[in-house]
Amino acid sequence: MNVYSLSALLAISLFGWSYIDTCHAFSIKEACISDLHLAFSQNQLTSRQLVEFYLGEISRLNPVLKSVIEINPDALLEADRADEERNDANESASSLSMLHGVPILLKDNIATKDKLNTTAGSFSLLGSVVPRDAGVVTKLRKAGAIVLGKASLSEWAHTRALKAPNGWSPRGGQGKNPYVLSVDPCGSSSGSAISVAANMVSVSIGTETRGSILCPASSNAVVGIKPTVGLTSRAGVIPVTSRQDTVGPIGRTVTDAVHVLDAIVGFDHNDAAATAAAAKFIPHGGYTQFLKVDGLNGKRIGIVRDPFFNFTNNPALAQAFEKHLQTLRLQGALLVDNVKIANLETILDFNLSGEASAVLAEFKITLNVYLKELVDSPVRTLSDIIIFNQKNPELEMLKEFGQDIFLAAEFTNGIGETELKALRNLSRLTRNGFVKLMKKYKLDALVTAGSSVAAVLAIGGFPAISVPAAYDKGVPIGTCFSGLKGSEPKLIEIAYGFEQATLIRKPPTFLP
Repeated sequence: MNVYSLSALLAISLFGWSYIDTCHAFSIKEACISDLHLAFSQNQLTSRQLVEFYLGEISRLNPVLKSVIEINPDALLEADRADEERNDANESASSLSMLHGVPILLKDNIATKDKLNTTAGSFSLLGSVVPRDAGVVTKLRKAGAIVLGKASLSEWAHTRALKAPNGWSPRGGQGKNPYVLSVDPCGSSSGSAISVAANMVSVSIGTETRGSILCPASSNAVVGIKPTVGLTSRAGVIPVTSRQDTVGPIGRTVTDAVHVLDAIVGFDHNDAAATAAAAKFIPHGGYTQFLKVDGLNGKRIGIVRDPFFNFTNNPALAQAFEKHLQTLRLQGALLVDNVKIANLETILDFNLSGEASAVLAEFKITLNVYLKELVDSPVRTLSDIIIFNQKNPELEMLKEFGQDIFLAAEFTNGIGETELKALRNLSRLTRNGFVKLMKKYKLDALVTAGSSVAAVLAIGGFPAISVPAAYDKGVPIGTCFSGLKGSEPKLIEIAYGFEQATLIRKPPTFLP
């Protein structure tokens, strides 16, 4: 095994190269998973070297970007184990998972039964002990992935305070957009997206309740997949609402995100009802078979102009997206323009739709269940967390941001008539809105700019993929392709076809 000198490690960190010998070199920066896999198989790179590189980049960049809350102290041991397994496999190494030996960051609301904390960015859960790995973590470990650490997030997946900014948590600080530091990185999976965008890790895991993967993916020029609710297990994930929560991958390419998706989907007895119901959507042979360059050919894609392509005050961005729509046509897609989602204004209004009423009650119920199941914890209920924040106002910056969402959720008392009415309304809005539109026009997907469609998808549990599409004065914005439940194969074909036809993503340039 190579042992690097301090100067060699510095060179790796600064220039993005892992030097294997004087004749061959492999560039880690911007490398995709297949590049890493090939480098492993050709003995150009080891998992230890890869982890060392990422640790160097985190050490260099995280003081500014604040996208990583905690590093796994056993990451190098996991890397050594992966290298040993690869060496033991010898000629059968090709049978190893594409994620074998690849480091991955997990959003800090995803439980790991190791030396890492799981806190949702809050000091109130620091030192708590989870009963087991989250379901998706179990699957990642089975695939041979290395848990590099925990990514920062909007505290409690942005369910503590309305005034709290995107990407901020007491433990992690304020996450920064690596393209323009002063710009909103979006949330709540901000750290997961920032870290991948800035090459501090190749892939990461985020969670979404209402735009929390799609928005940071769009704002940080990475690919984010929001799976159909239940396609990936939520067991061991600090919840907001099991009705809308989902766990998904973030990568620099559609291919990388799909490799991770393949690893984390499937049944989990700890989230049995949802994962069993969604299991019928998982295709035999996995999702990578849908990475087709001609994936746009023959697809029917709907366009809701208002408000999802409203760029009246930004002609440059309007022109960029019109060009993208033309690209879709040139690649063989049939665009159904100017379609309407019924009651869209109501759907997009968190309060008017009834979503707020439902989520507040569901949050209290599901969070209390999660806290109760912890092996050890300083807090056991939402009420305990509220009291902790009151006792530690400076630590949790209570004066600056408050905890109004927490207080409103604590005031609820289960699923009563008000909440049932809200849930019925959400079901009606979904049925008469997005579902009716997709079926009426026989659409394979809806295309939108940014993550503005997130609320529509949230209340129905629908999947989507965000792909880098444009830059507005240096600030990234993505294109989102969404569809009905279980439509991931079509969405992957569309997203991959669009990505390969445009190749918009570029790494951040502010980085030293």
